[in-house]
Amino acid sequence: MIVRRSLVWLLSVAAVVGCDKAESENGGRGGPGGFSLPVEVATARVDTVVDAISTTGQIEAVQSILLRPEVAGRIVEILFREGSTVAKGEPLFKVDDAELVAQVARAEADRDLAKQALERTRKLLADNASSQADLELAEATYRSNEAQLQLLQIRLERTLVRAPFRGVVGTRSVSLGDYVTTSTELVSLQTYHPQRAAFKVPERFAERLAAGQEVLFRVAALPGREFRGVVEFVDPVVELPARVITVKARVSNRDRVLHPGAFIEVRLATEVRPSAVIVPEEAIVPLEGLVLVWVVNAEGTVERREVILGVRTPGFVEVRSGINGNEQVVVGGQVRLQPGMPVTPIPVDRPPPPQGGGTDAAPSGRPGDAAEPVSPDSGV
Repeated sequence: MIVRRSLVWLLSVAAVVGCDKAESENGGRGGPGGFSLPVEVATARVDTVVDAISTTGQIEAVQSILLRPEVAGRIVEILFREGSTVAKGEPLFKVDDAELVAQVARAEADRDLAKQALERTRKLLADNASSQADLELAEATYRSNEAQLQLLQIRLERTLVRAPFRGVVGTRSVSLGDYVTTSTELVSLQTYHPQRAAFKVPERFAERLAAGQEVLFRVAALPGREFRGVVEFVDPVVELPARVITVKARVSNRDRVLHPGAFIEVRLATEVRPSAVIVPEEAIVPLEGLVLVWVVNAEGTVERREVILGVRTPGFVEVRSGINGNEQVVVGGQVRLQPGMPVTPIPVDRPPPPQGGGTDAAPSGRPGDAAEPVSPDSGV
């Protein structure tokens, strides 16, 4: 009997010592019965975030035309190679000018006769052998013949079809001997440097568009390469029925790798925030229309905060308000938490987000609200 009582006394002492040790290891904290819930936490980072709109579009030439002749006739010379670069004013086609040459020669003769008649009339008038009316008629005849000659000379000059600007010629539509009129398409001509990245943005982002904004885009035909441009045109008209706004950015193309019509994926930077707070996506808890984050405070307990989200990137999200940088946020075990509950933080490693924020656009500040891609078939 004495041995049994001694054993009970020893077990009681061991239990008291064990409780005291657990409490001391927990820093004196604890919930009911000294319990502290282990949770996974990560540190809110401060980084640069680029607020961007993602969409699709295509490359356009700054200048692009289909050349047509200004006079009708047969093509007698083709003075270029398809796909070559031509200078401004360089001749490309020669239209048969034999008939116009003859007309110019006749007009020159008529002009010379009119000039001689005008000179004779002036002499006769000086000798009082002609009237003022005869002089006026001779002057009018001379001016009319001179104007007719100039008109024919212009038409003769235009039998040579020239490039109106420096650019690259495309596929020609005619051959030697073809009869062409002023509505016949001869060849396409377009500039190659710089080019334009043209795309369409939904109407709801109208207030965020402005000239001078930076555009980053990738070309489907050039994997692994990223190009940069600057917005130079924002259409003041909203296109119906899609309710989109056309935006064009100027892009350098010295190496001539960007071709008109190429499909592109665009990110339009509308705002850069160099001191944005970024947390892992696992920290976000949607609840009854609210967006919440559990934060571990200095006392080792958790508090629930309502936050406003910004842009997203894979694995991370920007927090516009509700959290400061370097605070610990719970990323695992939120289901069992209650406000004021003591916790044991277990730090987990989260790789930092891409440099520059790497945000692929949630422009409205609400989670998952990104600009919808616009199909090229919609007229981009």
